[in-house]
Amino acid sequence: MRQASHSPIGVFDSGVGGLTVLKSLMEHLPHESTVYLGDTARVPYGTKSGEVVTRYSLKNAEFLLERGIKLLVVACNTASSVALPALEAALPVPVVGVIGPGAQAALARTQGGGVGVIGTQGTIRSGAYQRALESLDPRVRVKARACPLFVPLAEEGWTTGDVPMLTAREYLGEFARDGVDTLVLGCTHYPLLKGVIQEVVGPKVALVDSAEATAQAVAALLERMELLAPGTGTPSHTYFVTDVPERFAEVGARFLGRPIASAEQVDLKF
Repeated sequence: MRQASHSPIGVFDSGVGGLTVLKSLMEHLPHESTVYLGDTARVPYGTKSGEVVTRYSLKNAEFLLERGIKLLVVACNTASSVALPALEAALPVPVVGVIGPGAQAALARTQGGGVGVIGTQGTIRSGAYQRALESLDPRVRVKARACPLFVPLAEEGWTTGDVPMLTAREYLGEFARDGVDTLVLGCTHYPLLKGVIQEVVGPKVALVDSAEATAQAVAALLERMELLAPGTGTPSHTYFVTDVPERFAEVGARFLGRPIASAEQVDLKF
């Protein structure tokens, strides 16, 4: 069944990190309405098995489909790395993950050096970015590392100062030594730490924000499918969470770059 152009874009993540993807979507597609689901009761996804993450992802998608979405954005890197095939097979609407667009953007930026990828343990362990990069260019040299402490630092607002700087040096020093010229921020929390990450890896290393690349991919896909929202009326942005919404609204405002007036708690009955 063909979706209407005025239908919303659905976005899900395990928590607040996916709001950086939503922020990019709002900037690139200001006329689009959105429905965001943060599975805050089961965060983090990065330490869970692929089977469990896929089960959660399918349930999240089912919830968003019930809200009449025309396209699903899987804003979670971990879910994108393991659940995308199951989601694409199960859903009647297009599905866009963050890994493919991030990999394409990285290859467009690299000058023939290595490409670094940082993300959660689940994302790096899955090898999804590595496979995506190598399938697009078998000659590419990929260096990947999990940086789990970046997530709590971003959520606590510790994005500048000695603590994030020392953490970034511990994680990223090897990238500067190994000739990496492009670094993929393979977790939606990491854009909040761009400043310290760039300082550690140096100005010659290009940072690729998967959130930005994903928004561009969604815009191009909606245009091809003639599903872009008309530029009339005011778009709506609705937020749902699976745990108490107060902290989501507080922390999420930092990720989204604007206040979150309200979020509704829902029980997805996994």
